[in-house]
Amino acid sequence: MSRWFTAFFVLLLSACTTLPPRVQQPASSALADTGGTPLGRIAAASLAEAAGGESGFRLLPSGEMAFDARLALAEAATRSIDAQYYHVHADTAGAAFLSALRDAALRGVRVRLLVDDYYAGDLYLVLRGLAAFPNVEVRLFNPLPERFGTPIRRMLLSLHEFSRVNRRMHNKLFVADNQVAVYGGRNLADEYFTRHGQANFIDLDVLSTGAVVRDLSASFDRYWNSEQVWALEQRLHALERAMKPAERRADFDVRLAEIAGPPPNVPPKDYLGQSTVRAQIAQGRLQLLPGSARVHDDPPDKVLQPPDPNKASPAMRAKLDVIAAAREEVVIVNPYFLPGPVGLRMMGEAQKRGTRVLIVTNSLGSTDEPLVYRAYSRYRADMLRLGVQVYEFGPELVRRSKTFGVFGKSTPRLHAKVAGVDRRWMVVGSVNLDLRSATLNTELGVTIDCAALTQQALGLLRADAFGSMYRLQLGEDGHTVEWHVRDDSGQTQVRREEPHASLWLDFVLWLQSLLVSEDAL
Repeated sequence: MSRWFTAFFVLLLSACTTLPPRVQQPASSALADTGGTPLGRIAAASLAEAAGGESGFRLLPSGEMAFDARLALAEAATRSIDAQYYHVHADTAGAAFLSALRDAALRGVRVRLLVDDYYAGDLYLVLRGLAAFPNVEVRLFNPLPERFGTPIRRMLLSLHEFSRVNRRMHNKLFVADNQVAVYGGRNLADEYFTRHGQANFIDLDVLSTGAVVRDLSASFDRYWNSEQVWALEQRLHALERAMKPAERRADFDVRLAEIAGPPPNVPPKDYLGQSTVRAQIAQGRLQLLPGSARVHDDPPDKVLQPPDPNKASPAMRAKLDVIAAAREEVVIVNPYFLPGPVGLRMMGEAQKRGTRVLIVTNSLGSTDEPLVYRAYSRYRADMLRLGVQVYEFGPELVRRSKTFGVFGKSTPRLHAKVAGVDRRWMVVGSVNLDLRSATLNTELGVTIDCAALTQQALGLLRADAFGSMYRLQLGEDGHTVEWHVRDDSGQTQVRREEPHASLWLDFVLWLQSLLVSEDAL
């Protein structure tokens, strides 16, 4: 058996490719003179109407509305669009987004699209066509040597460079005319916008105008011009580069038509009673809350630095500092929560100060990363003993309550990464509270000082929303964990066996744990 494995491994390595030398690309930066654009005038008028802050903010909790907001901003842009994403998928959402970028470019808008390369294997041919349109430039972050195929296949063929290609750009950012920005936890794929038939994410974005937009654009420029970014053109084969631009553009239109779907079905108002961004743009005013913000981004070359589990990178450090400053209450919403010894110590210190600590995360039934969930489960009893309140989303509970949207038969999964502190500060962005965000991936976070916005976000977890979650408590023995849930009559039911667990899943997770250590999560 060992000889067969060795032969397979040697064969795999022989198939591995290497990246050619990187070609330096011309630097560019966000356009500064966009105040006179339609979006610039709307942003200024909206901020003046909000009165009281250097920036304006609006929550985008509804997936359908968050998706339409990006499309509406792309349609309203007249000078520039800068988009930076970990994952743009070749599905109906990805097709609609890329179509909007093409249409903007045809109107003369400068489009810069920066995509992490890990999920780009099934998107290369589409991006090849998009990059052939005038005014469009596409770049890739930290490319894998193998260009095509599934992420797993590409990673297996990159094992000779594993320490590099295992480090990804997890940032998510969209900026129109350097005047309006959207950022948060959502990638560009159907499951982030309630368009998927099997599973959909519960997530949160923030739309902003004002000073914070310029800081976010500066973050985009740092990545766009970094040594870790490659021009898409350099990843094309010679025959592809020899294609005429018109042929590539026609191919783009054909490929998008094959994956395009119906336009999003956008409700007139979201869970907060807000009308759509599209409607507000048409009215010339965005309904914003005033405040200030600080942008925290990891340096692009984080992917080249040796990972240090004892040292958090800037985006993670900033989030932890805000959480550590809490004096009355901290609410942490995170899909992949691995506190580790440092997190447990911080929670213990908070409890000693009399600070209420509340954690909201996925249950085993709602997570898309069960191995991460298993690692998190080792900390549950310790957190409960410290007095931390722990809640887990239950997929059947979410579907029944409809507090976070209508999911039909699909599985609702928490994906939002938000921390609310003392009902005043909120941290939102791409940062998960796990070791991967701290040491491996690059991340983007924004700390917002706006009590009204923070309280709006926390309001999404109001009392009836907890009908969508299991409330965890310690059993009478002080060691075992119980899952408490309200039934339709309002009575509390207690489950002492972990919901959604099975012997088969335990076996699969055991096999995965043989290949992946907790330190890699």
